[in-house]
Amino acid sequence: MQYVKLEDLVSNIGLEPVYYPLDIQSRIYTSEIVRPGLQIAGYFDWFSFERVQIIGKTEWYYLKTLDEDIQKERLDKLFSYPIPALIVANDMEVDDTMIFYAKKYNRPVFKTEAKTDKLVNIMINYLEEELAEETTKHGVCLEVFGVGVFIKGKSGIGKSETSLELINRGHRLIADDAVIIKKMDNGLKATCPELTQHLMEIRGIGILDIKHLFGVGSIKLEQYIELGIELEDWDETKEYDRIGSDDYFFEILGINVPAIVIPVKPGRNISAIIEIAAKNYRQKLLGYNPLEMYNKRFRSLI
Repeated sequence: MQYVKLEDLVSNIGLEPVYYPLDIQSRIYTSEIVRPGLQIAGYFDWFSFERVQIIGKTEWYYLKTLDEDIQKERLDKLFSYPIPALIVANDMEVDDTMIFYAKKYNRPVFKTEAKTDKLVNIMINYLEEELAEETTKHGVCLEVFGVGVFIKGKSGIGKSETSLELINRGHRLIADDAVIIKKMDNGLKATCPELTQHLMEIRGIGILDIKHLFGVGSIKLEQYIELGIELEDWDETKEYDRIGSDDYFFEILGINVPAIVIPVKPGRNISAIIEIAAKNYRQKLLGYNPLEMYNKRFRSLI
């Protein structure tokens, strides 16, 4: 099961430790967040204690209206559950009573200057990305005319050389060879492993640093994949699509990506074909489909 280490959350969100035991090994398994107002009010049925707990102004001021004995009882019960962490937002005071029960049950407590709603949004976005279903695919990912293009094909077919030509034409590299793909909001976000970031391997030349060769405008850290390209050797016995039917897809992490197969042989300008494929995809998004127009003309002619 995917999880996020508490120390990674703390460093990425920028939380200030109030009580952070060194021996704690909290792991977060869900991107959902809880504001424990009902628990502070005394209702612990269906308490989602496995989630990160955030106390905002509403919870904090309500807690202060309670008698001291009731405050202690509610905090004691709250911290008795194995919560991964409790965060106090809006730079509000974390009093000695809260720290006492955090220490009693060895639960980490943090504070932040961020507003409660903003903190919740930041944390959900961060946790959703870190906990997203993920795979690594062999291929190249680029942004071509604003379209995320994933190119795959057997080793030596010319994926990197084609991509290099596309970069030379002004398009941007996301990842070469190994592409990390995460399932995000019914879409597929591509990123590059840190080891190969901005780098590309070209047989006969070696490793190229695209960022230094072409400038910072030639690379991009992440991109949603919208179009798949499969390169394969030209097969004289195979019938290739000549009218652009929309019945071929890549299936990645359960999501179908519209794709096309491009046969490779000497004399074909593959990079130009990919550019046109990206432009054609954008046309379809805007409601113009040349295949539909052709079919209408054909039917009217009949």
